Amino acid sequence: MTISETSRDETAPEAPARVSPAEAHLERRAAVPERPSLAGKDAAPVLVKAPPPVVVRIAQLLWVTSLLAGAAGVVYLMVIRQAQLPEIADLVRGVDGSRADETYTSAADIVFWSVFTPLVAMIMLQIVLLVSFANRRPKVRWWQFGSVLFLAGVVLIAGELVAFGDRGLPLERILQAQVVLAALGLLVSVLPPALRWSARRHDIRRGPEAPVGDAQL
Repeated sequence: MTISETSRDETAPEAPARVSPAEAHLERRAAVPERPSLAGKDAAPVLVKAPPPVVVRIAQLLWVTSLLAGAAGVVYLMVIRQAQLPEIADLVRGVDGSRADETYTSAADIVFWSVFTPLVAMIMLQIVLLVSFANRRPKVRWWQFGSVLFLAGVVLIAGELVAFGDRGLPLERILQAQVVLAALGLLVSVLPPALRWSARRHDIRRGPEAPVGDAQL
């Protein structure tokens, strides 16, 4: 063998080593980055349905009781309507007694429905606001505060124009209870635990979602 042949053999590239399929699979797995853990402080947040604080439950209970009192007052007002209309007509007659009797009867009807309609509207509005509060809508307490003030004004007017006499006294007490319960519910809802619950908007936790079977238990 000549010197040139020997140098060519030394400089010739070596053949690549053959890798088995198992080793190639292990190398590919090592090159893939690991999935982030679903547990721990760096895990993605998961929406959960946590029970509200006790003060929120108390506020909701007070508002529901207020709505029941308002509904009872509306029903009672309809029951005593026929008995109260002559007294309402006499109240109108005391302002101006020079009109015909039919005028006072019509005026009594107008006065009655002018009080009855806002009472029913306030019940419907308070139901909507109660649902909005449960869903943690922003600024819903301001709407509830305005509704309590408006309801208090309607109750005062009802006491002067409709809820008078022996039959009107129970109605006045029921409507007053409605206002007091609504005001107490609003006061409880502005306590710090209730405010923090509303400010969160959603309840979240760190970690994977609970299994369906565990969530149902």
